[in-house]
Amino acid sequence: MSKIFIVEDEVSIRSELAELLANSGYETESLTDFQHSAENILKSDSDLILLDINLPHLNGEMLLREIRRKTDTPVIMVTSRTSETDEVISMSYGADDYITKPYNPTILLLRISALLKRSSKENIKNFYRNLQVNTAKGSLTDSINEIILTKNEMIIFRLLLDRQGQIVSRDDLMTALWDNEEYINDNALTVNISRLRTKLAEIGCENAIETRKKQGYILI
Repeated sequence: MSKIFIVEDEVSIRSELAELLANSGYETESLTDFQHSAENILKSDSDLILLDINLPHLNGEMLLREIRRKTDTPVIMVTSRTSETDEVISMSYGADDYITKPYNPTILLLRISALLKRSSKENIKNFYRNLQVNTAKGSLTDSINEIILTKNEMIIFRLLLDRQGQIVSRDDLMTALWDNEEYINDNALTVNISRLRTKLAEIGCENAIETRKKQGYILI
């Protein structure tokens, strides 16, 4: 059963959402301590977050920006704000979807279902061996240790992970880095691969990346 965390300060709307979701087969939890919003959201270990913008202490957009540093849990903004500016800001801060009040319950449920399905497929590739991969935070963690990757290192690792067991050419890796507005040459790529190997070894994944001469790299 998927768990949905509701971040809504209006009690009547919060209760309405909780009832709608419970009747649709979801487990729910609601935020009530808005002084420690980010901490409570992260502790909830939910599969999806419904997040309002107009909140006490810290508005939803700033809250979204804060939690995105530590989690890539899907977020749907559910708000009375209808301006395109708010939608653009929310999406740029990491929201996965945006729906305005008063919402159509059927449409909201369909969007939740679609996002959970997509997230479930993506999560298959959010683990490597015994490591959890947090792309948003740029970290690899096991039950005890955590290592932080640079932006370039995470881009390289993410591409190798998505094609695990397949050879990824140096050209493909440099293209991925270029597309993320990172200038990189052949020597710089070699340095980044070397540093990534070292960090993987530090967390127990020695020889995770093999070099195939004249072909590229493969994550095993």
